[in-house]
This record gives sequence, structure tokens and C-alpha cells, in this order.
Amino acid sequence: MVQDLVIALVAAASAGTLYMAAAAKIVKQYERGVVLRLGRLRDEVRGPGFTMVVPGVDRLRKVNMQIVTMPVPAQDGITRDNVTVRVDAVIYFKVVDAASAVIQVEDYRFAVSQMAQTSLRSIIGKSDLDDLLSNREKLNQGLELMIDSPAVGWGVQIDRVEIKDVSLPETMKRSMARQAEADRERRARVINADAELQASKKLAEAAGEMSAQPAALQLRLLQTVVAVAAEKNSTLVLPFPVELLRFLERAQQSAPQQPAPEQSAPRQVSPPQQERQQSQPQQSQQSQPRPSAVPARPTRSEPLARH
Repeated sequence: MVQDLVIALVAAASAGTLYMAAAAKIVKQYERGVVLRLGRLRDEVRGPGFTMVVPGVDRLRKVNMQIVTMPVPAQDGITRDNVTVRVDAVIYFKVVDAASAVIQVEDYRFAVSQMAQTSLRSIIGKSDLDDLLSNREKLNQGLELMIDSPAVGWGVQIDRVEIKDVSLPETMKRSMARQAEADRERRARVINADAELQASKKLAEAAGEMSAQPAALQLRLLQTVVAVAAEKNSTLVLPFPVELLRFLERAQQSAPQQPAPEQSAPRQVSPPQQERQQSQPQQSQQSQPRPSAVPARPTRSEPLARH
């Protein structure tokens, strides 16, 4: 009798242990538990920690509440300006209502993925190529709104949508490269022309200042010689500007003339003129024939004197 009682107690304890093992559930911190009892949703969503369910009656489904990063496969499309592109994106979302994510949609991850691909193709067809390349922030907001509208009923919240890459055909890349090169060349020419205009104005002002002071042009020429000579060249070719001669001529003409001397004053003779006057009498004396000291020889026609 006692033996049967012990066996019954051991069997009951074993059954209780098996029941507890089947009924005990652990819900992690980032998860929520949705309980379906006999196929019907329980109003209470189980939080993180230890929880109990009725084995064979209740079914616990755990839903991840973390933010999910899902890449959207690249989609081929034609933009509004008839350019074929290939665009891929990434979407960030999370579950905010665990019961709706289990009851309202079969697989919320697959549903969000398909909605993202459809919305991405729609955005490509409504946008121009320039918007896809330079105005992505506005497109991201539009894409997020298109995906978030149906996802609200699934208990899913879209946090962020980003267009990652836009692939263009090679012909379009070459065309855009030529366009960018032409635009840069145009801006370079405009900048060079502006620089030439400013330089010409400054040179005109410098020429005006140098024309007032002719010595400034000579100083500038000497500075050029010094700059060229600093390169340690063996040969120096120095151009002599004609304008320098004109400046010197103008300076000589503009120099103040000395007053003319009076008639009563003796005439001042410059040293070169004195040397010239002294050389003139010497030349006149040299031009006269010198007397010969040797007596002239008698000619053959004259008779010889007899002694």
C-alpha cells in the first residue's frame, strides 16, 4: 500500500515537472509575446521575462521589437525624362504593435519588402534623373511616406528610407562627363577673361603712373633684369622698349631751359669747344709746308761753278 502511494507521488511529480517545463516560457527583453488560446487572441501581450501558458491550449508567438535593417533589391526603371536607371535602397523599420504584426499580416517582413520595391519603382517613374542624383532627401521622404501608409495597419513603423546608389548606363555617364567638362571649361574661360580685364585695368593705371615719372620705367626694367639674373642663366637677352626712349625724350623736352646769357657778358666756351679751338691752329700750322734745311740740288741744266 505504501509502495503504491510512493509510486503515485513520483508519477504526479513527474507529470507536474513535465507540465511546468511545457508551460514555462522565457520572453527576452527586446521581444513581446502574443498568446493565442484555442486560436483566439488574448488581449494581454506578454512582456519580457518568465511567463506561463497552458500547454496544448495556448500558443505563444514571440515578436522582435528591434529596428530591422532591410536592403531593398535594385530596381530597374525609366525616369520621367526617359533615362534608364537602376536604383537600390535600404529601409529601417520596427514593430510597434506585436498583436497587429501577428494578426493583420502573414509575414510583416515580406510585406514590407514587397511594398518597398513597389514604392521604389513608382518613385523612379515620377522623378527626373537630376532629382535622383542631387535631390535624394525629398525622394527619401516621399518613399518613406508611401511605405508607411499601409504599414501602419500592420503594426509596423517606418523609421527611415535611404536611396543607396543610382546606376546609369555607360553612354549616359560619358554624356554627363562631357557636359560637366564643357561647363567647367566655360567657367574657366570666364574666370580667365575676368582676370585679364582686371589685369589690363591695373596695367593701365601703372602705365599712367610711369608716364608721369619716366624714371619709374627704367627702375622697372632694372627689376626685371635682377629677376631674370637670379635664375643663374649664362645668357641674358634684354629687350629695350621703344617707349623708354619716348619717355626719356619727353623728360628732356619737359626739363627747364637755362636763361640765355647777355651780349655784354663774355661768351663761355665749353671744354670740348676749347679743345676744338686749340686743335684748329695746330691743324692749320701742320697744314703749312715746313721749310727745308737742306739746300736744293742744282739741276743738270745749270752750269757748275768753277773755283
